[in-house]
Amino acid sequence: MADRRNVYLYYNHNPELDAKVDSLSSIAVKNGFHIVKDIHQASIIVSIGGDGTFLQAVRKAGFREDCLYAGIAVEGTVSLYCDFNLQDTDQMIQAMTEEQIEVRRYPLIDVKVDDTARFKSLNECSIRSGIIKTLVMDVYIDDLHFETFRGDGMIIATPTGSTAYNKSVSGAVVDPLLPCLQVSELASLNNNLYRTLGSSFLLGGSRKLTLKILEGGNDYPVIGMDNEALSIRHVKQIEISLADTALKTVKLKNNSFWEKVKRTFL
Repeated sequence: MADRRNVYLYYNHNPELDAKVDSLSSIAVKNGFHIVKDIHQASIIVSIGGDGTFLQAVRKAGFREDCLYAGIAVEGTVSLYCDFNLQDTDQMIQAMTEEQIEVRRYPLIDVKVDDTARFKSLNECSIRSGIIKTLVMDVYIDDLHFETFRGDGMIIATPTGSTAYNKSVSGAVVDPLLPCLQVSELASLNNNLYRTLGSSFLLGGSRKLTLKILEGGNDYPVIGMDNEALSIRHVKQIEISLADTALKTVKLKNNSFWEKVKRTFL
């Protein structure tokens, strides 16, 4: 395993931010950390930006479970995945030296597409119509045919992802201590011919959700994993479950998930 003090800094380069990151790197080195250029040699991966940058860093690292992830906000308030602020380096050093941080494990989603490709996501997996036409899918929970969905698509979110895309379609905010999946509909069609549950629902961590795309002129769904889209065509079946592994993140002890939710939305 990589040296436990090897740090990789992930951020979108620009002259102003480069100068601030150089200063942060110098402070880290003075405090016994090693800045590495290869993300696979790091034991600590630090994203510098917002939640979107954090998601990109996790994906670039391949959702490694043998390292810690930390988020640093560039400006404004800290966010769901960013407990630190780049403007306050003293707080970061104090938190590390005085043991004010702890490790929190966040659930991941495991997605299998047509038995040929597997992906992971931290926030959500979304399946949406790629054209101006409804998408029709048979929805299975484990081996039970639950419903036939017709509409714009579905969002399957983790507890941490429940505050993102999922919340914008009136999904529930879920405590990350609950290992579960949340399924939310996008503009479902409900009438005498088509009927769905019509509300978000939670699946326990051992459940498997299977979506079978029905042919009918809309065989090109857009599959999104967090903030990226997959370039896969003619999808027939998508299996979604909670991953066996979790993402280890560094957080301040006095900055819980619900404190972040309150600060962000209330």
